Amino acid sequence: MPEISVNSLSELPAVAHQIIQAFGERNVIAFQGQMGAGKTTLIKAICVALGVTDTISSPTFSLVNEYQSAQKEKMYHFDFYRINTIEEAYDMGFEDYIYSNAICFIEWPERVEELLPMNCVYVNIRLDGETRVISVTF
Repeated sequence: MPEISVNSLSELPAVAHQIIQAFGERNVIAFQGQMGAGKTTLIKAICVALGVTDTISSPTFSLVNEYQSAQKEKMYHFDFYRINTIEEAYDMGFEDYIYSNAICFIEWPERVEELLPMNCVYVNIRLDGETRVISVTF
C-alpha cells in the first residue's frame, strides 16, 4: 500500500476504508507515531468504518477498551503508553486478547513488541507539517 497523505479530518473515512482493505484478514494492527500524530483519531475512523456504534476513546488509563460492531464483532483498543514493563501486559492477559481472533488495535506497540504476532500489521503515522503521512506494512 503506498503512503497516504491526510490533510484534513474529512479525508479519514476514505483512508479508514483503505487501511481496512490493506489489513484484510489480519486482526492485530499496531499504530506507530509520535504523541499527537493522530493514532486514536485514525482508530476511531476505522472503528466507525467497521460499524462500531459504541463511544470510541483512548484507553490511556484503562489500557484497553472493548468495542462491538453492528455485526456483533468484538474489537479491542489498547494504549500501552503508560505501561512500564512487559509483565504488565502479561498480567492484563494481553496474549489472550491478541489470540482471540478479535480485531486488536494497539497504540504504542513498541512497548509490547515481543508479544506481537508475526502477522501483525503496522500503521505508521508521520507528521509532515500539517499533513499526516500514513503507511501500512506487514
